[in-house]
Amino acid sequence: MNQDLSIVTLLLHASFVVQLVVLLLVIVSIASWAAIIRKYFSLRRTRDLNDDFERDFWSGTSLNELFASAAQNAKLAGPMERIFASGMREYQKLRERHIADAVTLMDGARRAMRASFQRELDAAEQNLSFLATVGSVSPYVGLFGTVWGIMHAFTGLASLTQVTLSTVAPGIAEALVATAIGLFAAIPAVVAYNRFAREIDKIAISLETYIEEFSNILQRNLAAVGGAPAAAATATSTSSGH
Repeated sequence: MNQDLSIVTLLLHASFVVQLVVLLLVIVSIASWAAIIRKYFSLRRTRDLNDDFERDFWSGTSLNELFASAAQNAKLAGPMERIFASGMREYQKLRERHIADAVTLMDGARRAMRASFQRELDAAEQNLSFLATVGSVSPYVGLFGTVWGIMHAFTGLASLTQVTLSTVAPGIAEALVATAIGLFAAIPAVVAYNRFAREIDKIAISLETYIEEFSNILQRNLAAVGGAPAAAATATSTSSGH
């Protein structure tokens, strides 16, 4: 006699604990996919905004103009532009206090940019811990459902005098569904976590490189004009070989 062993039928006949585990894993899987999609578009937008600003930065536009543009478009700016604005803002504040010491000016600008860099990095890493948790915990949650389902199946077989494969198979199959769904939730989360972690590392390296390049530009301007304001200078006019 043929038995319907489809996943839906197996879940409908599974024990309450197995059904609860499967429901939890399905919810977690949906949440992880939502986080994956949001993070994918967020990182792509971050890369595009950084590329656009870096192109403008090295196009010969004055630092004053770039800073004014960054201040006007603060909500739509990318991480690199916000880091630039933080450095320029601190630099100008120190200049307004009539501080002419080059070391003090550079230290202030660097500290402001490093603080902004850390904030941007924290924002970029948002939801990564959730994906890591889903990838590491989901298989164990599914395994718990499987162990419980097998235990429940064998408990039900204890009252039978004759046990055949046809009587054992449905209970084992419905228990194994929990492990399968746990892996279904975990695998995409692990793959996405690894990919996003690499992308964030690349973005972090590019931002750190930019901080050093911009710091060198400010330092060369200060050395060239003897500590006079460097806001009117351009990035390309003081940078060589970029």
